[in-house]
Amino acid sequence: MIAKRILKLKRDHDVFDIAIRIHAPQGEGRIWSCRYEIDWPGGTQVMDVSGIDSIQSLLLAFQMIGADLYTSSYHKSGRLMFDEPGQGYGFPVPNSLRDLLIGHDREYGA
Repeated sequence: MIAKRILKLKRDHDVFDIAIRIHAPQGEGRIWSCRYEIDWPGGTQVMDVSGIDSIQSLLLAFQMIGADLYTSSYHKSGRLMFDEPGQGYGFPVPNSLRDLLIGHDREYGA
């Protein structure tokens, strides 16, 4: 694991941690993959994202995390947050999802 971020999910009167873990890209030549995990309340989502080198696989993993967060029912409910409610999660998204960005993510182009 090379990086971790903890988001918060408010449910009724409780607050749950949503851990996001990013692993070091692995591979060689033109086939690299980067694994990430999101600990959703219903279970851990594990994804491997491929790219032509380690940088591309890492960038695509960050964008896929952003896509997973912004298209989740937890985001849509308004109960998912990083630092402050409504300020985004600090992950980029693919261009096709930029209209979903909120708060600091929208302002700074995460």
